[in-house]
Amino acid sequence: MADIAHLTQLIEPEARALGFDLVRVKMFGGKSDPTLQVMAERPDTGQLTIDDCADLSRRISDVLDALEAEGKDPIEDAYRLEVSSPGIDRPLTRPQDYTNWAGHEAKITLIDKIDNRKILTGDLVGIDGDKVTIDVRGYQPMTVALDQIHDAKLTITDRLLAATAPLSSDGADEFEEVSDDTDSNDNHALSEGQK
Repeated sequence: MADIAHLTQLIEPEARALGFDLVRVKMFGGKSDPTLQVMAERPDTGQLTIDDCADLSRRISDVLDALEAEGKDPIEDAYRLEVSSPGIDRPLTRPQDYTNWAGHEAKITLIDKIDNRKILTGDLVGIDGDKVTIDVRGYQPMTVALDQIHDAKLTITDRLLAATAPLSSDGADEFEEVSDDTDSNDNHALSEGQK
């Protein structure tokens, strides 16, 4: 599997060049359907349009294709490239996400159980240093270190929908673009995340 830290170092400058913040770089799908997922957002809207996704997809493809031509392909096998905005039920991947979305419901999956719990669902209180606090529904507030979190994402609630209502739904339809470069070993796809 590809080195995510290395891919992030390659992709982040491309996102920044377009004025976007990188939210997540992730490989999934295993050997059967390897997919490089890139989530980014405009800092002012928290989303991307389809044109934004297409622009970022082209920039990423150009960088990865150039590395492949030099024999330095960071992803060995054929794969699909998926570029999207994070959507309403966005993943919480950066420390500032826990501040920006404090007061909203989230689901946090831990690496190891704490207080006999591996999944914490409740309202985010915020972050202090590297410690995230969540008011676990039906239990009590719990504080966990960022490095104890395996996965975290917002939960769609009426409150979250109201908070994101000003966001545009333009470009919310899925769009797929397959590279016509027959010399390339990768199969790139582009999709816009659900808003």
